[in-house]
Order: sequence, then structure tokens, then C-alpha cells
Amino acid sequence: MGSSALAQLQSTPVTGNYVEISNDRGGLLLDRIAELQQLRRTGQSVRITGNICYSTCTMFLSLPQTCVSPTTIFGFHGPSSYGRPLEPALVEEASKVMAEHYPAVLKDWYMKTGRYEIVDVYRFRGSDIIKMGIQSC
Repeated sequence: MGSSALAQLQSTPVTGNYVEISNDRGGLLLDRIAELQQLRRTGQSVRITGNICYSTCTMFLSLPQTCVSPTTIFGFHGPSSYGRPLEPALVEEASKVMAEHYPAVLKDWYMKTGRYEIVDVYRFRGSDIIKMGIQSC
């Protein structure tokens, strides 16, 4: 990962043992994938805390060492380009990439429902995400 990509990361390292993600509104899909690959390589644990984890922030749920705060609000929406609709083929491709980063129940919901909302977000509490199999912090 280049230095410019590192500068854009929205996570804040807290210790050598884990990274805390807090109040993250998301970002570009490719940037988040690069961040996830780096975290997989290092094996660092991830703690999702704060008030919100929206958009591509929700992809941290795919890391086996992730835990979530029961009070954090997770926001899901369909793929877009800065809020503008994408071509159908791109929606399909990007939706599949996003869905691969979710527990099975959430993945199914996202592919059937969540990916079609691009104006607003669907919100779930961390406690709902925990019920889907993600560890509580």
C-alpha cells in the first residue's frame, strides 16, 4: 500500500494489538479493500466502536479478528459513485464484492434489499450485528 493510500485510511491504530475504527463514514471501495488486505497480512484485531460505521466501513465485518460495540450504528447502502447511480453491471459487481464481507444472514439481506438503496442508508445496531455472529467488544 502506498503512502498516499495510508494517509487516507480512516482507522486509528490504538496499540500494536488492535486497530480501533470509530465514527467511520466509509470511503472508496478499492481503498477499503487495500486496507482490509493490509489488516489480514498483519493479523491485527479490529474494534469497531463509536457512533457509526457506514458504507465501506461495514466491510471490516469480514475480518475474523473483528469485534463490534453493541451501540455502534452500521449503515448499509448500494454501490454508487459519490451518490450517483452506477451502470447495472457495475452495481452487480460492486454489490458482490461488498456482500462477500458480511456474515451469511447479512450477505443475503444485502443482495436482496440493501444494495438497492443509494439515497439513504439502512441502519442496524451493533447488537443486531452481534446476533449475526460477529463478536462483541
